[in-house]
Amino acid sequence: MERRNFLKSSLPLAAALAITTDPSRAEQPAKTPKAKLQLCSQESRIPGDSLKEKIDKLQKWGARGVELSGGNLSKRVKEITDALKGTKIKISAICGGYSGLLISPDKTRRDLAISTMKDLLSVAAELGAIGAIAVPAFNKHTQLVGKEARDVLIETLKPIGEHAGKLGVKVLLEPLNRKEAYFLRQLADAASICRDVNSPGIAMMGDFYHMYFEETSDQGAFLSAGKYLHHVHLGSIKRKLPGQDARSFVDGFRGLKRIGYQGFVSLECGCIGKRDIEIPRSFRFLEKQWNEATI
Repeated sequence: MERRNFLKSSLPLAAALAITTDPSRAEQPAKTPKAKLQLCSQESRIPGDSLKEKIDKLQKWGARGVELSGGNLSKRVKEITDALKGTKIKISAICGGYSGLLISPDKTRRDLAISTMKDLLSVAAELGAIGAIAVPAFNKHTQLVGKEARDVLIETLKPIGEHAGKLGVKVLLEPLNRKEAYFLRQLADAASICRDVNSPGIAMMGDFYHMYFEETSDQGAFLSAGKYLHHVHLGSIKRKLPGQDARSFVDGFRGLKRIGYQGFVSLECGCIGKRDIEIPRSFRFLEKQWNEATI
């Protein structure tokens, strides 16, 4: 090839390379949003004679959300919406309230889990919650183990995830510690299941109490969860209020900040002392730990 023709034929390639190698024109990775601390509590942890009283206290104490029990949830919609009126409190997640078993050799039990979880997610969507928490199996459910249990779980989650995705809500898989569950104990494993189901309706959560026993690093656990993490439970080493023992949340909060976490952190724990005094004190402790979690 003549030198002139070679140079002419090379110009388009050179131009293309210039575009792709020019930092100002290359596609930039999405920027991680700034994480925010949204304090929350399960409704059962807050003192009060009515849900309205509990929600008013949560708002007064600086919380942003409330986590509801899933039992008889469809019959409570008016009570819940009335209690939320005039407040800035949002529904974070629904805990419990479905039947059956996600990991079971019995198809009837799996089908019951699918149908009742779909019903629960429909109410969650009506209330504006992010989704419903699900524990795949406890220690008493050991009929399926290992790869077989994982494969069954993924297949069971697919129709639930499709339903949740259409509604704009999520199933929140919760890893537990080995004293409570033989299956799904670390956040990285939950994230890998979310990845394999590959549905916008399937996500996960973390629980500081369980993580204390199962994770080598709170920060590392949250980093491994990444985009799949949409809810967090709070509890000390002895499952009491944060700040009531030596449990630190700083390392975990660093992890939440690094992934740009946007969800709620919700109390799921007991209390030493009077709850009206100790819960707002615990919220102030958590705010202090959040501020200490510099990245």
